Amino acid sequence: MLTLAGIALWNIADNYYLRNSSAESFADKVDAVIENMPTYNVLKEQDPQLFARIRAQMLAMREEGKSEQQFIDAIQPQILAIQRNRLQFAPDTQAVAVMQVNMEQIAAVQKISDDVCFRFLFPEIKGGINAAKILPREMLIKRINVDAAMMRSAYGPDKHRVTDSERENAQKTIQSIAQKLIPRYGQDFFIMSDPRKGLGKEKIACELIQDVWNNILMLPKERAAGAIRLILADESQ
Repeated sequence: MLTLAGIALWNIADNYYLRNSSAESFADKVDAVIENMPTYNVLKEQDPQLFARIRAQMLAMREEGKSEQQFIDAIQPQILAIQRNRLQFAPDTQAVAVMQVNMEQIAAVQKISDDVCFRFLFPEIKGGINAAKILPREMLIKRINVDAAMMRSAYGPDKHRVTDSERENAQKTIQSIAQKLIPRYGQDFFIMSDPRKGLGKEKIACELIQDVWNNILMLPKERAAGAIRLILADESQ
């Protein structure tokens, strides 16, 4: 439910699907877009092997003639997973900033439709959306820069380290918010843990997600950041 979208991949897809280009020129376009995208540059610096694998997959999908939606559905979840991992090590300020700009985007896409909002939140359930065609350019640029700052802050001697105490406090925070919202949403509250329960209830799912995060963002920064990290942590973390 963290929509940390790799905007660059949509621009790459547009370059391909709007223009009939050779494999060589497509590879050049991939590299040109990456060169100017902070998020991908940070990934290239921090994990060059993973970066190379994703780039190779983009080029292979071009050769296989995959559709734009297939392109987005294959690459977007990988970028989301990378950024979720980095978020665990980002300082409080960056963790909260990511969620604040995320909330701005969720509100913007829901104005288009509840279905678009749901797909924006849960691309793994119904397929992702091409946010570059929907959201204002300035909002996309802000998203990219906030993501890159978060990813960069997650490396180095000053990176955050989640403690047992933080996890315990975050669990208490989330339980408190759940107790507050369950009377309002009933069983629909569990869309949080199983997004497939939101199929056919896209409006409720979008409102629930925003309600939860708004409650978290009203907390002091340290508590908010701890809750953000816990909710968005992989099971292995």
